[in-house]
Amino acid sequence: MKSLVQAVVIAATLAAPVAVFAQSNQPLTRAQVREELAQVEKAGYNPARSNPNEYPANIQAAEARVAAQNSAVGGVTNGSSQQGHVAQ
Repeated sequence: MKSLVQAVVIAATLAAPVAVFAQSNQPLTRAQVREELAQVEKAGYNPARSNPNEYPANIQAAEARVAAQNSAVGGVTNGSSQQGHVAQ
């Protein structure tokens, strides 16, 4: 009986990370995609003026700037800040 309990505990431990990954793979909504596009455009990416040969580098640079802004200490998480003002 003790080995059955251990087997159940081990199985539950191995299954827990799978459940977490299954929940995080949901598709984005239109609103989320539009919000991400707006953030990238604020970071300097303009698809209308982008050279097709430079596309990967331009979009990746803008995404890196967005990621840096979002990961900064005290950074904005909801997109409601004013440029040039210190977040408090």
